[in-house]
Amino acid sequence: MKLNTNKRKRFRVSNKVKRVAKFGRFRLSISRSAKNISAQIIDDTKNMTLLSASSIEKDIKSNTKIKKIELSKLVAEKLAKKAHEKKITKIYFDRGVYKYHGRIKIFAETLRKNGMEF
Repeated sequence: MKLNTNKRKRFRVSNKVKRVAKFGRFRLSISRSAKNISAQIIDDTKNMTLLSASSIEKDIKSNTKIKKIELSKLVAEKLAKKAHEKKITKIYFDRGVYKYHGRIKIFAETLRKNGMEF
């Protein structure tokens, strides 16, 4: 099975993160499209998604005419809030195919400001 460039990049980054994952530390996987952004916190030992946040959710989507950067900040704040409720503070950041730049960087910085460690 031949993989295209994006899938190779995703596997390379995700597998590095999974390899160093230890008990008590979860993986934050992020994905974005041209208009939306979503993230989920995954427990790789149980292969289960613990939390997720997306710009498609009703309370965030109701804000019309909002810039994509502000949308990233809102989703990150919502995810951090959910994580604090479940007492999750330490994670690994799995950026996937995307460069640590632009909306992805702002997302990560907002999470750090809200108390997440990675």
